[in-house]
Amino acid sequence: MRAVTVGPDDIRAAAERIARRVRRTPVLELAERNGSSVLAKLEFLQHTGSFKPRGAFNKLLSSEVPPAGVIAASGGNFGSAVAFAAREAGVQAEVFFPSTSPRAKLDRIRGYGAEVKIVEGYYAEAQAALAARQAETGALMMHPFDQPEVIAGQGTIGVELDDQVPDLDTVLVAVGGAGLIAGIAAWLQRRVRVVGVEPVGCATMTAALDAGEPVAAPVGGVAADSLGSARVGDNTFPIVRDQVERVVLVEDDAIREAQRAFWTECRTIIEPGGAAAFAALRSGAYVPEPGERVVVVASGANCDPTTITG
Repeated sequence: MRAVTVGPDDIRAAAERIARRVRRTPVLELAERNGSSVLAKLEFLQHTGSFKPRGAFNKLLSSEVPPAGVIAASGGNFGSAVAFAAREAGVQAEVFFPSTSPRAKLDRIRGYGAEVKIVEGYYAEAQAALAARQAETGALMMHPFDQPEVIAGQGTIGVELDDQVPDLDTVLVAVGGAGLIAGIAAWLQRRVRVVGVEPVGCATMTAALDAGEPVAAPVGGVAADSLGSARVGDNTFPIVRDQVERVVLVEDDAIREAQRAFWTECRTIIEPGGAAAFAALRSGAYVPEPGERVVVVASGANCDPTTITG
């Protein structure tokens, strides 16, 4: 598959297309670290609790939707976004859901009105099951990270950051299939340092960068439901390779500690995937320079609160 280039013009058009459909999420100042200022882009306040509606709406609104509606495979957050966007647009949605993902995310997708099919395994198994169904129904396939329209939609976070934090030096972004980091990096074009953060149990982009191309990698750990793509996208990979400074790894314990720290500091609950970028700062996987202005993208509020607060 030949990669499709996504650039600032695509992202600017996406921002205009979805402006009335998504929230402009706030930025919150956190405690300083090592003499640097740290801010969080509170994307968990987006509709459905994650950044995913940006890409879902952009794909839906820029496509011709057949009578069968839309179809997607998702461990939760993209499924919720597709279900929400479809409901708002008045079209049908069918979501293939991995059995390993949290029940809370399953209930949320159903709550938005989508039909859900549970598939044993992780995201890769759900995506494989979707392919046969999509061929049967002709529904519009909504990919959680590797469609150009989805990448451009996620990149609208970068548009907002340019306005909200004009003196930004670095943005830390969690990586799953890499739609979010690819979109942000495609907008920023190295004007700002972009650093990816992966859990050690889902180090798919690290494996791809080492191999020079997307490759299959093991999936597991506390953030697998949201960051557990077994392979990064053909479209996302070259953007990350060319526009992202580096990708760092964080342990599961660091992610859990970052969740607790976010609760302590902000009295806000974020899921493991949403805490990964913050974990990179707290664990020392990324150490900012004195005076550096850093934004962590905090996305994903769909988890059981008792797993954090006890």
